[in-house]
Amino acid sequence: MSSKNKKGLPIHGWLNIDKPAGMTSSAVVGKVRHLVGAAKAGHGGTLDPMATGILPIALGEATKTVSYAMDGTKAYRFTLRFGAATTTDDAAGEVIAESNIRPNRDSLSAAFEFFIGEIQQVPPAFSAIKVDGRRAYHLAREEVEFKLSARTVRVDSLRLVEMPDADNAVIEAVSGKGVYIRSLARDIAVQLSSVGHVAALRRTAVGPFTEATAISLDKLESLGHSAADSEALLAIETVLDDIPALALTAQEAHRLKNGQAIPTLPVANRSPFRNVCQGDLVCAMAEGKLVALAKIWGGEIRPVRVLNL
Repeated sequence: MSSKNKKGLPIHGWLNIDKPAGMTSSAVVGKVRHLVGAAKAGHGGTLDPMATGILPIALGEATKTVSYAMDGTKAYRFTLRFGAATTTDDAAGEVIAESNIRPNRDSLSAAFEFFIGEIQQVPPAFSAIKVDGRRAYHLAREEVEFKLSARTVRVDSLRLVEMPDADNAVIEAVSGKGVYIRSLARDIAVQLSSVGHVAALRRTAVGPFTEATAISLDKLESLGHSAADSEALLAIETVLDDIPALALTAQEAHRLKNGQAIPTLPVANRSPFRNVCQGDLVCAMAEGKLVALAKIWGGEIRPVRVLNL
């Protein structure tokens, strides 16, 4: 999602926001854009309103790289509360089923094995998935009957942090894109012949964005428009660390910016990356700035997404 204002400042880069509970991701984008005065902003992966934690905000030309943030590995810490299933699969919903079954630490840890790797997951009814052109959460609120299909998602790891009491388990998860933690908690409880929901949720990392470099909205407000000149503003390339960078001359950069392909060989010969292959995506750089995301094809470097910096 993005927010635009032609009167705003041309600020380009990423802000690693620590989202507070009670705000939608879109509301955070609007707040950030207002505080720093940016002309354009968008977020790199939605967080539920009740959730807290890492919400990368792209400003200006960084919005053209949002998909790379959303594709990154994500880490979460959440509390699974056993004994009650809810309409929303979290604490905000109404209770629709109850169970007296409470798993112990060993059975819970053993159940994690069923959810590691590529799994089939049905998103929560209250989600942004579109059903016949409408968001599922709109249909759910209107009590319209519908069915969401299971999707293939990837869970890299699950770790039991603690069980403060019989009803609650604090769990850490690392996953790929598209995983709903609410669905994961729901399904883990069902696997243990119980029911459950997410009582608390915090995202601790999105790709290169971690809690160590996160900034609160209060801190951002104290910085105001000076945030654009502070360490809080991270480079556009932050989300592109895994993509090889190729150095261009001024003339090559000019051609690429104008949508023209350039020969691969002279650029590759002066690049430390010798393993760039046909079809690879690269960061085309000139004078330390990102010119474009480009693809190697047919002996040429062809622009895919030009950045105007």
